[in-house]
Amino acid sequence: MSDATLPAPLEAVAGPAADLPHLVEALTHPSYANERRGGPRADYQRLEFLGDAVLQLCVSELLVQRFPAAGEGELSRRRAAIVGTEALAAYARSVGLGASLRMGRGADASGERDRSSVLADALEAVVAAVYLDRGFDVARTMARAMAESVIDLAEDGLDPKSALQEKAQGVGLPPPTYRIVAEEGPPHERCFVVRVDVGGTEIGEGRGRSKKLAEQEAAREGIARLPPGPPQG
Repeated sequence: MSDATLPAPLEAVAGPAADLPHLVEALTHPSYANERRGGPRADYQRLEFLGDAVLQLCVSELLVQRFPAAGEGELSRRRAAIVGTEALAAYARSVGLGASLRMGRGADASGERDRSSVLADALEAVVAAVYLDRGFDVARTMARAMAESVIDLAEDGLDPKSALQEKAQGVGLPPPTYRIVAEEGPPHERCFVVRVDVGGTEIGEGRGRSKKLAEQEAAREGIARLPPGPPQG
């Protein structure tokens, strides 16, 4: 019997783990496989490769349908904003995918379970598992649910920081300000933690391998939590 589990939002689309023979592989971090010498060594890396292609196709299809007047360049920018590492990682965090990962002790202790690249790769692998075990239609449904959760961030073809600034200005609030609140991990694998506030109210926090990536993730969270503007009068 498989010991793999999916967060409820993903299981609602993909179905129970028993119907997904590839799920164990999709949720296995390389460190877990490496620690179990003599046993199965498969991890999510091969499925990640396939899942990336499935996501690219499904999101491209969605964007072509949703934006019939958009040109190739605009569609490419929108797709990049949806299937990029930070966007996928943010979605994976929102559904709690990290808790489902099978990970080696050392990697888990060093914070790999919450690393953006790990979460994005695992999410792509899960999409591949669904594609292989349940078929393209179910994989498309999952990909579209993921895309719809972040598509508004690219509604104007803007990066998250620009989108947050425009939204703040649109409701009469001052521009967002960002500050680094922590730097985690060894020098060669530094992770920055950034918080963003608007008008003195903290509205988002992000993590990333660079300050820029952390700011983008904080802005992505901030867009959904932006407070209403000041009274007009």
